[in-house]
Amino acid sequence: MEQRLAMLESARPHQYLKNGFVFLGPLFAHQWDLVTLGQALLAFLAFCCMASAVYVLNDIMDIEADRAHPIKCRRPLPSGAISLGTAKRLLAGLVVGSVVLSLLVSGWVTLFVASYFVINIFYSWHLKHVVILDVFLISSGFMLRILAGTVGLGIEPSAWLLLCGLMVTLFLGFAKRRAELLMLEATDGANNGLTRRVLDDYSPEMLEQFIAVTAACTIISYGLYTVSPKTVAIHGSDDLIVTLPFVVYGIFRYLFLLHRRSKGNDTAKDLVQDRHLLVTVAAWVGTTLWVLT
Repeated sequence: MEQRLAMLESARPHQYLKNGFVFLGPLFAHQWDLVTLGQALLAFLAFCCMASAVYVLNDIMDIEADRAHPIKCRRPLPSGAISLGTAKRLLAGLVVGSVVLSLLVSGWVTLFVASYFVINIFYSWHLKHVVILDVFLISSGFMLRILAGTVGLGIEPSAWLLLCGLMVTLFLGFAKRRAELLMLEATDGANNGLTRRVLDDYSPEMLEQFIAVTAACTIISYGLYTVSPKTVAIHGSDDLIVTLPFVVYGIFRYLFLLHRRSKGNDTAKDLVQDRHLLVTVAAWVGTTLWVLT
C-alpha cells in the first residue's frame, strides 16, 4: 500500500487541473453532446497519463541531483520509497496508457500527446536552461492541450482561443520564473541548487516586464474575443463580456499571491489552496455557461 501511495505521489495527480484546457474547445464551440464530451474526457485522461509520465521521467533523469536537494530529496524516487525499476515500469505503463486512450479518440490527439512527451524530453534534457525559450516550451504544452480539445475532436480552433491560451500560459510561465527568482532573493542570492540555472539569465526587471506584457495581452485578447462579431454570431449573444471582470480579477489576485504570499511556483496548488482564485474560477465557469446557454 505504501508503495502504491508513493507511485501515486510520483504521478503528481494534483497537476491534472492543467489538463482542463482540453475542455475549452467543446465549451466555446457549443459542442456539448455526449459523444464530444466523452471524447474530450478521453483526451483529458490521455494527457493526465502523459503528464504523469513526464513527471516520472524528470524524477528518473534528476534522481542524483534530487537526492542532494533539501526539498526534492523527499520525493518517492530519490528518497527510496520506490525503486528505479519501479519508476521505469510506471513510466512505461503511463506512456502506453496515454497512447491507448488517445487512439480511442483520434490520430490527431495521439499526435498532440506524443508531441507533448517529445517536447518535454528535450525540455528536461537541455532546453529548460535556455532563457525565454524555456517558458515558451511550457506554454506549448498547454497549446497542445487546446489543440487536442479542438482539432483532435474535429472542432475548428478559434484564433482568439489560441491567442488567449498562448498569452495566459506565457503569463503563468514567466510568473513561475519570477517566483523562483523571489525565492533566490530570499536566500540572499545563495542558490545552493534550490532553483534553476536559467535564472542566471533572468533579472527581476526583465521578468516584471514580461509578466506585465503577457498579463495585459491576456486581458485585451480575451476582451476582444468576447465582443468579436464572430463570437457573438456563434453564441447568439454579446453578453460574454460580463465574464471579463473575473479574468481581470484572477490575474490581479495571482500577481498579489506572487508578490505578497510567495506563491507562483505551482499554479495547480495555488488554485486549490486560495479560496479567492477558486471562487473566481468557479464564477467564471458558471457565468460563461449561463451566457452560452
